[in-house]
Amino acid sequence: MNICEIRNKMIEIAGLPIMKYEEKKNRYNALVEEISGDDRKGVISLKNKAEQAVKKIDEEILRVKNMMYFENKYSDYQYICGTDEVGRGPLAGPIVTAAVILPKGLVIPFLNDSKQVKPAMREELYDIIMSNSVAVGLGMNTEKYIDTEGIQKANYDAMCKAVNNLNQKPDLVLVDAVKLPNLDIKQISIVKGDALSVSIAAASIIAKVTRDRLMKEYDEKYPEYDFKNNMGYGSPKHLEALRKIGPCEIHRRSFIKNYV
Repeated sequence: MNICEIRNKMIEIAGLPIMKYEEKKNRYNALVEEISGDDRKGVISLKNKAEQAVKKIDEEILRVKNMMYFENKYSDYQYICGTDEVGRGPLAGPIVTAAVILPKGLVIPFLNDSKQVKPAMREELYDIIMSNSVAVGLGMNTEKYIDTEGIQKANYDAMCKAVNNLNQKPDLVLVDAVKLPNLDIKQISIVKGDALSVSIAAASIIAKVTRDRLMKEYDEKYPEYDFKNNMGYGSPKHLEALRKIGPCEIHRRSFIKNYV
């Protein structure tokens, strides 16, 4: 096999979908075995890259399995739900929450707190979570609710909505850092839970992608504020537009007092 053929095989293997990580590992290992006796420098270099790729897959799978600590600790519960919010800090738009029940033991490579995941990967993970979850629920509260009731109540209420919107009632809810009032299900509060629990991380991804898509739709209606790039946060372009033309319908009046 010539170097070009080996390189093309590696490109093909690298292009396999996220969830086919076992197949990806097996194909890298088979390729390494096939070219192990070849002492050409270029082949040795590609073999080393393939071995490094296998090592990275193993490290990533281990990282995700370590994020199953709480799911494993409470494995006596059949349906464990993670819930998280996105949009506490923006000057505009709703707060969005998600609740996700993952199948027990499901490993989703690159699953993490949505803030640690690049946008293109978030979109891919969104599709994987939606396709593989036992149940997904969404909750939301508008800027008007936030202005009237305050961001904390809006957050708690939206999280409860997300849990209650699941088509499978959970036995246990894992929550990022807070405890939800008025929820008649056992809860476990986990500080930095979106980085420590696969269920909360999955909810974080679903909430983030859902809210980002919504803000991009708002950008078409209110292009002056550049919502498609700042998602309602106070970027320089957003703040400049606020000062020049004032707020639009979806701005949180209680959040923009210092800018208008």
